[in-house]
Amino acid sequence: MKQALALLMILALAAPLAAANNNNDAPTATPTYYGQVQSILEQECQVCHRPNGANLGGMVAPMAFTSYQETRPWARSIARQVESGLMPPWHAAPQHHGVFENERSLTEDQKATLIAWAKGGAPMGNAADAPPAKVWERSDGWTIGEPDLVMDMGQDFFVEDDVRDQYVNFETVITEEMLPEPRWIKAVEFRPGGPVVHHIIARPFGGIAPGNDPTVHHDGFGTLVKPGTTIRWNMHYHKEPGPGTGTWDRSSVALRFYPKDYKPDHVMQSKSMGKFDFEIPPGDSNYVATTTAKFERDALLLGYTPHMHLRGKSAHYLAKYPDGTEEVLLDVPRYDFNWQTHYKYPAGGKKIPAGTEIELTMTWDNSADNPANPDPTKTVVYGGPTTAEMMFGFVSYADAEAGYNPSNTGFLSQQRFNREEFRKTIKERFGVDWDSLSEEEQGEIFRRYRRQQRQGADSDAGEGTVSGGE
Repeated sequence: MKQALALLMILALAAPLAAANNNNDAPTATPTYYGQVQSILEQECQVCHRPNGANLGGMVAPMAFTSYQETRPWARSIARQVESGLMPPWHAAPQHHGVFENERSLTEDQKATLIAWAKGGAPMGNAADAPPAKVWERSDGWTIGEPDLVMDMGQDFFVEDDVRDQYVNFETVITEEMLPEPRWIKAVEFRPGGPVVHHIIARPFGGIAPGNDPTVHHDGFGTLVKPGTTIRWNMHYHKEPGPGTGTWDRSSVALRFYPKDYKPDHVMQSKSMGKFDFEIPPGDSNYVATTTAKFERDALLLGYTPHMHLRGKSAHYLAKYPDGTEEVLLDVPRYDFNWQTHYKYPAGGKKIPAGTEIELTMTWDNSADNPANPDPTKTVVYGGPTTAEMMFGFVSYADAEAGYNPSNTGFLSQQRFNREEFRKTIKERFGVDWDSLSEEEQGEIFRRYRRQQRQGADSDAGEGTVSGGE
């Protein structure tokens, strides 16, 4: 009897080891790769974790999960990332589950399956239990599919060894050979040409920051591009300086167009809310800044992109409707500088009435408890370098009226902002072209402009002129 019990104990202790080493004989209670895990990875992970996977603003998955052999070595890491909530990268509050179409999240069952699989020895299971593996269409790594036009910034640029933060502007022109006639843009995708690209702004195509998805417009929405358009590339490079850290860059952008005879009902627009004149005290763990903006016309909200730097802590968009009710549009309680997500509504967007005010509240953590904080002893103000700070809450929208020409649309009426007048004022006072300046230069010019206002100088645009005002 004792011998039989001893034998049973040995077999019980040996079972987990056998499962880890003989994956085809895994216990039925433990999920297997082919039985459950492969389908989860295909649905939720392989868009990035595959050869030529999605490039999200320079964030490229360092490993593929398209086969058991590729995935098995990462089983424990997958479980840790999933259990901690770090992967998939998604930072909107749980109350927004199911609201935004690009939500990166796992169900509780999916999380439990991945964690149990890893803890159970990551068994392979039987390939016959799974449908054929998903085959991803190759498009040279472009998430938007095969582009109609690819442009780059026009030249190779070397970021020197001693650079920490550097802003460089380039200009390229869309020639008639590239684009014989005006076309409506369906999708835009940027591709950083080097590992030190912090962000790209390329007017009029928009731009990217770490973690951004490519822009894909829903049918009925688009932006028009014409031959002869000048593309202004504002490049921000950031890295740790030192010998051998220099690197080359030649970033690019890919466009997909609607068919030639297609004209969308709604013109895509994007505006920024924010402030330039904040000052975050040393050690402050919860510095708060708020700004508002109002819509003059009925509009379709299409998405939001909060933007701060390393001390960014949270972002909150609140709608205040004309009837006195309020609604939280987006709450990001744990902002992550490395994943600056654009939170995108499904087709049709969210309609709001004229007179709706959006209140943007952002917080920063300038304390030593923030592991990303480069210097908690410093007073932090607006600036382009990653070690300075920004406050931008981008809003993508379109006028609700089909066919409406938005050239003089009334977004941000509370700001009483005439962009052409502002450009003219900046040119007259400071002798510079606003659109040709880098973000850092714009910040410095704007601070000088605000100082003049406070000192009683002529104020053509009044308080709260740019990016949300006060």
